[in-house]
Amino acid sequence: MAKNPLSANFTVGFLGAGQLARMSGLQAFRYGIQVGVFSDRDENEPVQFMTPHSSTGSYDSVEDLTNFAKTCDVLTLENEFIDSSILKKAQEQSGTNIFPSPDSFAKIENKLIEKRTFEDAGISVTPYKLVKKVADLKGFGEKYGWPYVLKSSKGGYDGYGNETVTNLEEAKKAYNDLGGHDDRDIIAEAFVDFTHELAVQVARNETGHVVYPCCETVQENHICVGVKSPAPVSQSIQEEAQAIAVKATETIDGKGIFAYEFFLTKDGDLLLNESAPRPHNSGHYTIEGCVTSQFENHVRAVVGLPLGSTKLRTPAVAMINLLGTDERKAQVDNALNALHAGDGHLHVYGKLDSRLGRKMAHYTLLGETIDETYSRASKLTNGIHI
Repeated sequence: MAKNPLSANFTVGFLGAGQLARMSGLQAFRYGIQVGVFSDRDENEPVQFMTPHSSTGSYDSVEDLTNFAKTCDVLTLENEFIDSSILKKAQEQSGTNIFPSPDSFAKIENKLIEKRTFEDAGISVTPYKLVKKVADLKGFGEKYGWPYVLKSSKGGYDGYGNETVTNLEEAKKAYNDLGGHDDRDIIAEAFVDFTHELAVQVARNETGHVVYPCCETVQENHICVGVKSPAPVSQSIQEEAQAIAVKATETIDGKGIFAYEFFLTKDGDLLLNESAPRPHNSGHYTIEGCVTSQFENHVRAVVGLPLGSTKLRTPAVAMINLLGTDERKAQVDNALNALHAGDGHLHVYGKLDSRLGRKMAHYTLLGETIDETYSRASKLTNGIHI
């Protein structure tokens, strides 16, 4: 018989120790669940201040992951910087289940595999090609036009591992810079003529699935700077995005929390751009904005509890990412206006050092209309320094 996840000695382990694991860990603590964390970094990370059950090692080491897994009742992911084959061996050698399962993760573990998986399932994705030589770079530009985007198939985030190229010389340089000549898979993606970037989160386990509202992500320089929920698009588009997100989760037989990012083209079509087998920045608004946050449903999903309601608590919710403004020890300055606002909520991630553009905190504001709420949240956070 499986151990009761609501017993005092049940431990959920996170592979990754950043703010996503921290926010999921906080929800695990609500249920009396112990939290373990595995980090591949020497410096202290946000979750490691919260629990004595902390391990440091390499994501490339089956032994390190196996030893950590043996201290936990279930493992889950905070990032994708790991190979499914290593996860599978660690699961087999430890006897500890990992969710999403290594088999599910293997279907989306890098951008190339991910696109092929969803394409094979009949889901429309951003036009792409695996590039291996200069002729591929040139041919993609001729077929889909310039500019286009080159991406490292594994490990890119927040603008890292991505390069927008406007001509062949830029493409060749970006290919080299991204590691193409070091046998790293590089894919080219067409520049999509879109009106909105949308996102949907889905939680799923053996008890069923729940789907979150379709939200809009506001992007600058490949970094999400804010989120509007619900997205300012038609109800039919919102529902279509939700349906595709559920289909994508079923395609990989996912157990856990999953996020999907879409382009809404000027022709009204939805293209699945990327997925994430974990909580996602686009879902931070759900902490106060929904009955059950993505982080609580992450924990519920992987330990086998029934999933909670994803209904919005107010007609509109806005989230603003607070990025590092200074190279210094982290501290938040000029946040009084944001803290005074009714139904405004500041979340600081506990990172020790601030860097320009680094995700350090976020601010959520609940309201009645999305445009007014997002505008007000932007004004309240303007001038905050971290």
